[in-house]
Amino acid sequence: MADGAGIDAVSVYSVPLRTRFRGIDVRDGVLVRGPAGWGEFSPFWDYDVAESRRWWAAAREAALEGWPPPVRATVPVNVTVPAVGPERAHAIVAASGCRTAKVKVAEPGQAAAEDLARVEAVRAALGPAGAVRIDANAAWDVDTAVARLRELDAAAGGLEYAEQPCATLPELAALRRRLDVRIAVDEGVRRSADPLRVDLRAAADVVVLKVQPLGGVRAALRVAEAHGLPCVVSSALESSVGIAAGVALAAALPDLPFACGLATVALFTGDVTADPLLPVAGELPVRAVVPDRLAELAAPADVDARWRARLAEVAAA
Repeated sequence: MADGAGIDAVSVYSVPLRTRFRGIDVRDGVLVRGPAGWGEFSPFWDYDVAESRRWWAAAREAALEGWPPPVRATVPVNVTVPAVGPERAHAIVAASGCRTAKVKVAEPGQAAAEDLARVEAVRAALGPAGAVRIDANAAWDVDTAVARLRELDAAAGGLEYAEQPCATLPELAALRRRLDVRIAVDEGVRRSADPLRVDLRAAADVVVLKVQPLGGVRAALRVAEAHGLPCVVSSALESSVGIAAGVALAAALPDLPFACGLATVALFTGDVTADPLLPVAGELPVRAVVPDRLAELAAPADVDARWRARLAEVAAA
């Protein structure tokens, strides 16, 4: 690897998910070790080489440099509710111990009524004091988003915010002019050519920060500073190694007004460590993770080869 100096171990993991999420049933990726510890490189397969370079920068930062000092010892987190039925949604939230829930909506092939039932079940599980946020993954046009969010806001008894309901920043700006629900921007920042320079002033109330897509903890801190908006840190569906980087970012932010979307290891059937980063009383501790179950969760040979080839291509670019 052209910029892999200092990396002394490379392993590929593969873990089935409990429920289909982001269109996948199995999560896999690369873990790398360096003098500072372990890092994760796991860009989704729809990311090209140029975009995946940021994910590699994040892995290298974790393995070679480590992270900035924390300003808090624990990080509050939300429970993530996939596009499941209302009974399952209620059970996931009730078992989580979290006081905030992020609910996936606008799943391809599902009806609006299914989203409403899911959100109502989540509100029932949280009780009146909990916070409900939704994530539509850029699925709607502006008119659809206005209609859906009004319904979902009523079903939730008030949404904390809606994450990326439309794909583009002009659409989000138009939506904000028509609706009194906070809008959080995710893809509009992390998939932009320059996350530091994208203009969010009319489009966003909240910025979602993800360590790997933004190029590392320090890069994400620069994005937060550049935009000056409230931030929420979220995962890219990583193992506990990648989640540790997200926790490090959340722990280093000067202000943390929202629970973070970092409790996603619960979506996996297993983890690369025997001591996974799972929430206790709605919080995650700030700590390093050592993957001690790599042999058990090693990817099949063809998946291993595909990831190693991808890593070599990205690192050499």
